[in-house]
Amino acid sequence: MASIEFKNVIKRYGAGPKANQVIHGVNADIADGEFIVIVGPSGCGKSTLLRMVAGLEEISGGTISIGGRVVNQLEPAQRDIAMVFQNYALYPHMSVFENMAYGLKIAKVPKEEIRARVDKAAAILELGHLLERTPRQLSGGQRQRVAMGRAIVRQPKVFLFDEPLSNLDAKLRAQTRLEIEKLHRELGITSLFVTHDQVEAMTLAQRMIVMNAGRMEQFGTPEEVYHHPASTFVASFIGSPPMNLLKSAEGIPEGRILGIRPEHLRLHPDGWEMRVETVEMLGAERLIYGHLGGEWTILRMNETDAPPAVGDVIRLAPLENRLHWFDAATGKRVQE
Repeated sequence: MASIEFKNVIKRYGAGPKANQVIHGVNADIADGEFIVIVGPSGCGKSTLLRMVAGLEEISGGTISIGGRVVNQLEPAQRDIAMVFQNYALYPHMSVFENMAYGLKIAKVPKEEIRARVDKAAAILELGHLLERTPRQLSGGQRQRVAMGRAIVRQPKVFLFDEPLSNLDAKLRAQTRLEIEKLHRELGITSLFVTHDQVEAMTLAQRMIVMNAGRMEQFGTPEEVYHHPASTFVASFIGSPPMNLLKSAEGIPEGRILGIRPEHLRLHPDGWEMRVETVEMLGAERLIYGHLGGEWTILRMNETDAPPAVGDVIRLAPLENRLHWFDAATGKRVQE
């Protein structure tokens, strides 16, 4: 196992005035054994950052260290990492055992040790009864577990996951998330997990890096990121549904944006006026949509509360201890 350090990491494509910089000075210290999720929208640089750790992308500036050793100039095979991709990348003509053992065989690990490592990984991932099958005989979730098993048998210092659940349906994604969490508890190997899915980020991360346009917007625990977002971008990206961001409602000072989570709004006779435009029933809760002061606003209600109807005019007030203030010019969090 090993710590990871990003020190002013930069990535650009091309040179000179036409160079396209896609990663802008990322700094982060990741402790030995931590599970870190890198989350952000498509094109934000999260996979590029992961690929620089893996050695699949050159580092244009700064340093990346694994276990205290700068790896900028090291080949992927020299970094002692194992990577799990979203497309499984299994050999279709090989059995599950052969797929999991292939890297060890190439490294000339003794047969007895290969068998022991594969059997141990198969037991952890509940693949023991599938070792003689080929990938085409497996479900998508089973194939992803084989890909993880292939990484486990390497016994690396660092696991790198590049959107490994993207090809699974919703039920399998939830199940595989639990398996990955269990895997980390058992092995304790330092892990970087890239995803665009903020639910995956919130449920898996011990800490999370929120990326936006190649910059690290925030680095913290899921609780810190959710309850104390560092910017309007984080506030609107983390949370489902996202935080309401109000500029023109009564009482908001000029140059400020007020952020309120949908669950922190309440019906109140003296509150802001909102005409209901849409009501979504989501089982245990309802989401009420409308415009408040010209801005799209969401109210989350419990199923036990009688919901308003489309076209109704309701009044909303925020919980006073749940307000988030941001600078309208920079989008950064400010203290009130």
